[in-house]
Amino acid sequence: MTALLEVQDLTVAFRGREVVRNVSFSVQPGQTVALVGESGSGKSVTALSCLQLLGPGGTNPAGRIMLDGTEVLKADPAELQRLRGGVAGMVFQEPMTSLNPLHSIGRQVGEAVTLHQPLRGNALRARVIELLERAGLANAAQRLEAFPHQLSGGQRQRVMIAAALANDPKLLIADEPTTALDVTIQAQILELLGRLKRQLNMAMLLITHDLAIVRRHADHVVVMRHGAVVEQGPAAEVLGNPQHEYTKMLLATEPRGKPEPVPEAAPVVLQAEEIKVHFPIRRGVLRRKVGEVRAVDGVSLELREGETLGLVGESGSGKTTLGLSLLQLERCEGAVRFEGQPIQGLSRGELRPLRARMQVVFQDPFGSLSPRMSVAEIVGEGLAVHAPELSRTQREARVKGALEEVGLDPATSERYPHEFSGGQRQRIAIARALVLNPRLLVLDEPTSALDVSVQAQVVELLRGLQARHRLAYLFISHDLRVVRAMAHRIMVLKGGKVVESGEAEAVLRAPREAYTQALMRAAFEL
Repeated sequence: MTALLEVQDLTVAFRGREVVRNVSFSVQPGQTVALVGESGSGKSVTALSCLQLLGPGGTNPAGRIMLDGTEVLKADPAELQRLRGGVAGMVFQEPMTSLNPLHSIGRQVGEAVTLHQPLRGNALRARVIELLERAGLANAAQRLEAFPHQLSGGQRQRVMIAAALANDPKLLIADEPTTALDVTIQAQILELLGRLKRQLNMAMLLITHDLAIVRRHADHVVVMRHGAVVEQGPAAEVLGNPQHEYTKMLLATEPRGKPEPVPEAAPVVLQAEEIKVHFPIRRGVLRRKVGEVRAVDGVSLELREGETLGLVGESGSGKTTLGLSLLQLERCEGAVRFEGQPIQGLSRGELRPLRARMQVVFQDPFGSLSPRMSVAEIVGEGLAVHAPELSRTQREARVKGALEEVGLDPATSERYPHEFSGGQRQRIAIARALVLNPRLLVLDEPTSALDVSVQAQVVELLRGLQARHRLAYLFISHDLRVVRAMAHRIMVLKGGKVVESGEAEAVLRAPREAYTQALMRAAFEL
């Protein structure tokens, strides 16, 4: 059988530095090939090269890429336009950065259609609705005028899939299509892609670092490290009997172990009773209130010193809003006590003395770290606010200690965030919180954007810090494999309400509620 896509000895360099070296593999019609490896392994660069989508920073790729009988690296602009979308569609990792925020989703999917088909008016509208419905977007006809920011992450990814499949391509290139999505949405998107693949007899090049996805969905696996292929073969063979040490490491590396038990006499750090956060829905010229979104609706919890409470649920369940409201970063109703002191409704000035002891680490460290500040400035910024009595020498010593504690070399403190990997940036964010000697950390999806091996390292780091400093963690995550390794107790949210809570092992082993059971199936049966 003639390969639909054949890559031979592909080499790509950026500013003279090779990032992909002599990569070879093929994709047969109807086959799913998974490119796997950690960040920086060259997966996405390889995939982008298959459609000549590399930016101006890359040199012309060397080697040979044949796509449906056309030599991609020698193709002229007209041939490339025919290949892009007509022969091969592409779904990117982060749809929010791939979709134009100024254009409606109907217009954007329509543009993908009209690049290859002369449709206009009602015929184009009908085709766009058909594509969105095929991609599983509910109420597609009513959502044509919606903008990307008005959709959830899963809905935006469905729009991307609709655009990628606008012209019934023979090959779909999916670059980490589920990384930032909830487990149930991940399962839905992967099931959708599998169904469309079968219906359209389409081949798929799947780029991912999640081996659970590879195990369930791929026919053939290509393992990449430092820009080179270290192992490839049938998925069952590579995953069942890996030959290369790196493949063995990837298979063995996932968050494991349990947190240390919480002493019975551990004091309560945080208490919350009947927390409610309701957002008004306003419409019309006068912006009258016509309803409300109950983001958090009567949640109560208690968190002790040295304890981790895992907060799980789908996007929109209220996890992050609850975390922010407990820190008084979002207005709420109800009672919140930190270290026994009521803090709900305190002014900014009244809260300031408490801020150092309750900190937050966000999901995206690149977005939460200022690109214009060095690591030393980022980590030390809080000390200037909360410990102005420290001398410069004392402040530098505290920063150095925090960096060392999270496993970073203090000698790198004058570098900037873009000079670090994703895992290192997350360590910087943790050091920024840790330098203030907090008692409570709200960890909002701190591992979701990281490779599985880096996830395991960050989980190990967080457990070690908790054991040494008796930190209380509110751990927000949609990745139940990570929650299992981190949490003492689990609280499941849906629609702003608690549907189930209890000891982590009990909830994970024998969930009572149907919603929790669905989360478990999605997390552990991808």
